[in-house]
Amino acid sequence: MISDYTSDLAKTRVDIAALEAISERDRRDPEKRVRLAYRQFHRASLTGDEADFEAVNQTIACVIRNFGPNEEICLLKANLDGRFHRLAQVKEDLRMCPSLAGRHAGRSILTDVDFEEGRYDAACAGLEALLDEKRTWDNLARLAHWQGKTGRPEEADRLYEEAEDELTAKEMRSFAWLELQRGAVALSRGRCGKARMHYQRAAASFPGDWQTDVHVVKLLAAEGNLGGALPLLRNVVARAPKPELKQALGELLACMGRAAEARPWLDAAAAAFLASAQTGGVHYYHHLADVYADMPGHQAEAVEWARKDVVLRPNFATQAALAWALLQNGEVREAVEWVRRALSSGVEDSGIFATASSVFQAAGDAAEADRCARAAAAINPQGNGFHILH
Repeated sequence: MISDYTSDLAKTRVDIAALEAISERDRRDPEKRVRLAYRQFHRASLTGDEADFEAVNQTIACVIRNFGPNEEICLLKANLDGRFHRLAQVKEDLRMCPSLAGRHAGRSILTDVDFEEGRYDAACAGLEALLDEKRTWDNLARLAHWQGKTGRPEEADRLYEEAEDELTAKEMRSFAWLELQRGAVALSRGRCGKARMHYQRAAASFPGDWQTDVHVVKLLAAEGNLGGALPLLRNVVARAPKPELKQALGELLACMGRAAEARPWLDAAAAAFLASAQTGGVHYYHHLADVYADMPGHQAEAVEWARKDVVLRPNFATQAALAWALLQNGEVREAVEWVRRALSSGVEDSGIFATASSVFQAAGDAAEADRCARAAAAINPQGNGFHILH
């Protein structure tokens, strides 16, 4: 029987309630509390709700406070902190339990940190070593992601397909996720038909997941079907009212020439991003940079947030975002420096090349601007101004 989003979420909530009741009756059972944290993390991964992620964080803190660190809870904490871009904390999480340094799962997480911090060669070498030991589906997916970003979409797709082969029949949500990644690689190269095929497979293998609909929205927008994308994105926002999706809805409305309707969504997203940052969150820095860069009168703030993000995660994505913010703020010379850093990574991303083209054009380097514009078009002929950040 095929699992679906609604039943998976309902079962997870039942499991959490049962584990919470057991944990209340017997506070001396660390195994049940660790199990509770993992089930809470699963729920949060399904809903995307920050309150659900905070519940995981609180349970983890309780386990460590009452029972001390162990491999499983430190591993979960590292995954949680990584998801929210708390990279220094990820390294500290793994140090709390030194045995994780030798575990496959711990070493895998460190390759994520290497990628985020711009140590691409070290990350790839680490992944290759891990895959020589055991070809796990998650590390195959990690390597596939990098292959897709550096101009090897066929190899990326092959690795994702191999990752699918490593899954069991019960892991349909993971299968659906891999299909979404294969679709995203295809879409990044303008192959809309191939992307649609993968998204349909994802929807069939794990029906009802709003995250699949987000990918379909991107596909419809790439095809120029903004009228079809809009109601679907409205539906997604109603089911998962995340600020980054509200930003996407505002941007889509703006692309359709409906600026008055777009403004409240963009303002609401910016307010949520700022509230998170003011309470110590760092995972919305790139969203603040992005939304403020296109908001009249806020370009200097965009630069401020982009600088914070590039300090935290010095990789091609944050470097290109800083270049764009600087350009919008009229700081063209420094924008050139940062976009060159992004391109030096070897990334082949149409959006980054398009940003580079704009930067070089503003700097008066018409030849380089033209080269980057042609590179962007060659990578993805379907490129357009609407995007959803992650």
